Amino acid sequence: MTSAPSSPRRLTDRARLELGRARARRQGPVTLLHDLAADEIKDRLAEINRRFTDLAVVSGWPDTWSARFPTARQVADAEVLDLAPASLDLVIHALALHWADDPVGQMVQAARALRPDGLFLAVLPGGESLAGLRAALSQAEVELTGGLSPHVLPMGDLRDLGGLISRAGLALPVADSVPVTLSYRDMLHLGRELRAMGEGNAMADRRRQPLPRAVLAHAAQLYAEANPDPDDPARVLARIELIFLTGWAPAPSQPKPLRPGSATVSLADALARARPSESEP
Repeated sequence: MTSAPSSPRRLTDRARLELGRARARRQGPVTLLHDLAADEIKDRLAEINRRFTDLAVVSGWPDTWSARFPTARQVADAEVLDLAPASLDLVIHALALHWADDPVGQMVQAARALRPDGLFLAVLPGGESLAGLRAALSQAEVELTGGLSPHVLPMGDLRDLGGLISRAGLALPVADSVPVTLSYRDMLHLGRELRAMGEGNAMADRRRQPLPRAVLAHAAQLYAEANPDPDDPARVLARIELIFLTGWAPAPSQPKPLRPGSATVSLADALARARPSESEP
């Protein structure tokens, strides 16, 4: 008897994520990272000699992003994106891809929604984002309880995330990062601000009960020791790495790599031409 294939493991508890976002909206969300990301995206788009007329923003924060891109259609970051095929010339995936159980699937859907030579641009935290917070909470929990549960999302590194662009069928892939350093009173202040950003712990495998106060206090001490603010010893730093992923829907007009064996000049000849002669000063 053949057993049924198991369903893919879920990274995100979507109900918990949406609950946290709704709570943040009611209390007045902290949109600092969204503002930084939107400013960076606007700067990048301004450098492209292209006018985008049909665009969509995929995010969990439509009010925040509609203020920055008023002509864009706001699309929820659901598992199935509300995007019609070949209907857009720009899709921005805005600080939501890190919560996707299938990030490649999200990018494939965005790629299919683009017309030829349309632009996909995503921003998400990655790399060493909140590595200090993860380390402090993990060490304190192990030392005081003997157990370990996930508290901070796993972050993809730049190379791995960049590889997703081509896997999604996009051309001319580019991945780069912008570091962001923020100062807080202490680790608990950082935690409260993350919840106000709608970025609290919504992992499916998270611990369901709150951490004991003793664990949080020990974690805060460990965090302060490892992440001091050099400009104010009474405060701590939090480091976030914003990853930007860029790819274009394939089009005949785009530059393409040469076929293997089609070069007309050998590498040795090219190097010889580039090397200055002995008579040159």
